Amino acid sequence: MAGPRVRLVVTADDFGYCPRRDEGIVEAFLAGTVTSVSLLVNGAAAESAAELARRHSIPTGLHANLSEGRPVGPARLGASSLLSREGFFLGKMGFREAVAAGDVALPQVREELEAQLSRFRELLGRDPTHVDGHQHVHVLPGVCQVFAESLQASGVRFTRLPLERGVSGCAWLEDPARAFACTVERDARAAMGPFSRHGLWWTDAFVGLSTCGRHMSAHRVLGALARALEDIPAGHALTAELMAHPGYPSVPPAGGCGEGPDAFSCSWERLHELRVLTAPTLRAQLAQDGVQLCALDDLDSKRPREPLQ
Repeated sequence: MAGPRVRLVVTADDFGYCPRRDEGIVEAFLAGTVTSVSLLVNGAAAESAAELARRHSIPTGLHANLSEGRPVGPARLGASSLLSREGFFLGKMGFREAVAAGDVALPQVREELEAQLSRFRELLGRDPTHVDGHQHVHVLPGVCQVFAESLQASGVRFTRLPLERGVSGCAWLEDPARAFACTVERDARAAMGPFSRHGLWWTDAFVGLSTCGRHMSAHRVLGALARALEDIPAGHALTAELMAHPGYPSVPPAGGCGEGPDAFSCSWERLHELRVLTAPTLRAQLAQDGVQLCALDDLDSKRPREPLQ
């Protein structure tokens, strides 16, 4: 990938989901590949994860969760459009369907987001470095507006825009995964307006939809970055984010967000990602291609811009 110099943030999602996942995430951070984590404040291991973040000085943001487990805000006390009859969030697809049907009360979304921001400050004693969305809920129509308003009011300025160039042509993705990635990209593109109007920032490029789980390899990460940076003039400094989900797989009943760990977290694919991220091959190839790993605070520029599509 000759040409532009790239500063890459590698963010491990789902910090606080379970101790085994967290152990692997910390291992990847100490290896120097993961440079940032996103904390689930309703995760079963949120408190111990916060302690790990403090102990190791890990740059930590909020992984805003509106789709899995129990809420931390007022919704937990009674009936809410965010919850099932059993008192849990509606799930990855259930929440999306409810939003699309107009069945989600956006003021309740705001209350939950604000409660999660408050819980983050209780756990870490500071503001998050960034806020993104568990299962990309932060870019959903309507939700993205409330999300942007809440972040602006809280003083948090950095978020994730999950637009990965060329993901629709990644033949190795199974049809459901590719379809979901394309839906996320559509929503993310529409969310750019509200995000920009409320002063949110994101990296020039994003990678991770095509390299999740079994599909992660050093070759594919470098290929996704190369696609993102096509047609960029040589010498132009760029920023990028790689989303990752590494860790030692969860073993039930430990973990989750109130319902136990899901199949995603229990999968061997979490360990696969951990091994790719901690192997010297990826770091060596990134360095060879002029990619510098860094934390969010080290980025040269954090201002609203058009994604590299």
